[in-house]
Amino acid sequence: MNYEDFKTIITESFPQLCPEQLEQFAAMDMLYRDWNSKINVISRKDIDQLYSHHVLHSLAIAAFLKYQMPEAFEAFISGVKVNGGRLKVLDLGTGGGFPGIPLAVLFPEVDFTLCDSIGKKTIVASGVAASLGLKNVKVVNARAESLDESFDYIVSRAVTSLDNFMPWVKGKYSEGILYLKGGDLVEEIATAMGKFRMRKGSVHTWGIDNWLQDEFFEQKMVIFIEK
Repeated sequence: MNYEDFKTIITESFPQLCPEQLEQFAAMDMLYRDWNSKINVISRKDIDQLYSHHVLHSLAIAAFLKYQMPEAFEAFISGVKVNGGRLKVLDLGTGGGFPGIPLAVLFPEVDFTLCDSIGKKTIVASGVAASLGLKNVKVVNARAESLDESFDYIVSRAVTSLDNFMPWVKGKYSEGILYLKGGDLVEEIATAMGKFRMRKGSVHTWGIDNWLQDEFFEQKMVIFIEK
């Protein structure tokens, strides 16, 4: 997928995008190619699918919010919580900046903290965020357990199984978790729900192929875990 194909999809899905945001998305291809030549965070064969496999995959979280949680989507657009104050999101295990950087471009009024325990990956995320001029992004090289800050939402992209992930974020969010994961998730979700005594109906799954008709997104999900 090239940028023009990507642009067609996102301008239809998110018509509020302004020219500056589109320029930021357009710049991602060159930036990630440049950084990837120095610090490999995306596989060599996958870099040609940056927009579909990484940027659009990240923005599936925004599509889920728009179509399944419209009030939350409006809060992300405005950046203001229901009770006032600026919305804060933690991207845990961000790697080179996914899903945090595409979401930060789409939601410029939201404060994003991008966290990864591997230093070279945060160097890439920091460099891309700086080149894109993202004032709403902070990148930290740390383990989740060491963060002493709390957030409204946590986003992440398949960093581990849910039963491993949940202890890392305990007490760090007030609204919910938006987690990108693929495959047959029934057993994984059931295990996490039993282990952490999540209430019935607090975990929701949404197939990304409801939004994007592409075989890459078959069996790929947004998992939303309510607080």
